[in-house]
Amino acid sequence: MPGGVEAMIPDAVRGELTAALGRAIQFDVSTAKLTSLRVGGIADALATPADRAALARLLRLCAKHRLPRRVIGRGFNTIVRDEGVDGVLIQLAQLKMLEERPAKLLRVEAGVSHATLARFCRERGLAGLEFGVGIPGTLGGWIAMNAGIGTRELQDVVRELEVMSPAGRILRSFPRDALRFRYRALVGFAEGSVVISALLAVEISDRKRVEDESERLLAKRRATQPVDQPSCGSVFKNPRGHFAGQLIEAAGLKGETRGGAMISPLHANFIVNTGGASASDVLALIGHARALVRLKTGIALEPEVKIWGRGAPEERAS
Repeated sequence: MPGGVEAMIPDAVRGELTAALGRAIQFDVSTAKLTSLRVGGIADALATPADRAALARLLRLCAKHRLPRRVIGRGFNTIVRDEGVDGVLIQLAQLKMLEERPAKLLRVEAGVSHATLARFCRERGLAGLEFGVGIPGTLGGWIAMNAGIGTRELQDVVRELEVMSPAGRILRSFPRDALRFRYRALVGFAEGSVVISALLAVEISDRKRVEDESERLLAKRRATQPVDQPSCGSVFKNPRGHFAGQLIEAAGLKGETRGGAMISPLHANFIVNTGGASASDVLALIGHARALVRLKTGIALEPEVKIWGRGAPEERAS
């Protein structure tokens, strides 16, 4: 395996996975091609199941062989260590149903991109999801991170989730009052569960109003965040009563670099890849920012970004 790290998926199991998924599974894949920061080592496998049945087959095989599996989506809010990551990464890009339902609802599958959802709402004059304009990724990632802005989050519009069990044997629907959203997290499901789709509430409006509000929010995002450079989105959660970016900026860290990674001069809670950065560069900046902010303020910054991979204990948003 590239990088001198032994893969954890034996050849016989690779054969089973290939028989179940065909061309929808690849082995020894660079995660630098899968994450928005463009860094990371080799993943044992990448699966892009064609439909729910294929996803269920994949999850059953992962459970049978005790293979770690993670849904990666478009790779935002994710850093994979340079040592790579064990098991199977799953992209749900083929689960892309998007349709209107009665009672001002949308049924949206997890692989639908933010751009597709925003365009769908704009063309039909459906309001209520403008806050997501410019938040990159797919609906599945939005749900997992309870994506949002200061005044509105995804939990405010979710009315139901479809979730597949870790072993791929049960598909259940959960109403809003059974869901446990937290700040930048959805908790309460068994580890390895996969969100398949959501019912989202919208309001009837008109195209121009939706366009105007979307453009206003997008212009604000472009003016305050490094949207034209590779990043993983916000690196740290905002501590209660504070903004992580302001704490990092006050510590004098805007523009700080490690290798090809830099704390953005535009927004200090973003780390950008200026070219040739490694995951180790990014993680070194994260550690430096946490240490200096704690030294100066006593505040412990908690990563919002998920950190996966071999070689050290994992850190993840909780």
